[in-house]
Amino acid sequence: MPQKVRIALDAMGGDVGASVVIPGAAISLKRHPDSEFLLYGDSKLIDAELAKHPALKAASRVIHTDVAISNDDKPSHALRRGRKTSSMWLAIDAVKRGEADVVVSAGNTGALMAMARLHLRTLPGIDRPAIAALWPTVRGDTVVLDLGASIGGDAHHLVSLAEMGGAMASVLFNIERPTVGLLNIGREEMKGHEEIREAAERLRAMKLPQLNYVGFVESDDIGRGAVDVVVTEGFSGNIALKAAEGTARQMSEFLRNALTQNWLRRIGYLLARGAFQALRAKMDPNKSNGGMLLGLKGLVVKSHGGTNSEGFAYAVDVGYEMVRCDLLTKITQMINSDGSALAQTAQEAVS
Repeated sequence: MPQKVRIALDAMGGDVGASVVIPGAAISLKRHPDSEFLLYGDSKLIDAELAKHPALKAASRVIHTDVAISNDDKPSHALRRGRKTSSMWLAIDAVKRGEADVVVSAGNTGALMAMARLHLRTLPGIDRPAIAALWPTVRGDTVVLDLGASIGGDAHHLVSLAEMGGAMASVLFNIERPTVGLLNIGREEMKGHEEIREAAERLRAMKLPQLNYVGFVESDDIGRGAVDVVVTEGFSGNIALKAAEGTARQMSEFLRNALTQNWLRRIGYLLARGAFQALRAKMDPNKSNGGMLLGLKGLVVKSHGGTNSEGFAYAVDVGYEMVRCDLLTKITQMINSDGSALAQTAQEAVS
């Protein structure tokens, strides 16, 4: 385990780039003083922000490039224009060359996925990477994947997601056999697409020692914390995520409006202000920011593009914790321990 956690940052990624990335890194450094940073992007912009954060400046090295991937770039265009030159690619390359332990970017999700997959490659037995994140629930946190890395997925892909999600939950929650459920439109075995039903059959038949497959779960089970890991393909996973974030903002607005309609309700708010502040903090999407790109031969964290500095700090924290937990090694070991079963599911998927 390295004495320092070396974090590569795409300083130009996200809606506003360095003005969020740099102060976010400074916040994370205060929480994890054994971090050091490689900052990729326009050195003039980065240096101007670093001047406000002396401690971060002392723990950082700036690598200049004036090529940045925009949020509107298609992955194919981003690869043609930004390969080997953009801040995103160079940050990923630092992990590839062993100069950094993890890369964090708030940039274009499609471009980040395409570049990371091309440059880092996927682990043996993994067809496609997935975005996994912690989802706050009434009983703690749940790992949910895939949240939008790719659309669709056959049974082999879903089984791979279950394995990787199980490894992540095992590391984060210190659980020997985390419970895993497949997201579906009902709990009955006959419901759902053929791929989901087939994945369920395989998970039951495989009887994996490193996870406890419990069956189908529905969308409302996520917030209840019914299982430690919820598995779904990227299309439905991203819809579920955005719907939950939108609902949280909607409920916050409803609550604010209801509590300010008259003076009596304002007094009630003042009396319960502490509880409402705690609720607001719990529902803040920035505090669950930072999705892991699982299935790659390297650690990559995706931050929301529109997050603030505190939210980006949480994404950096996720990267730091994944390094300290040695997540990549544990996922590799978990997959290799059942490589024959995964190979069989892959062969059946193409036959």
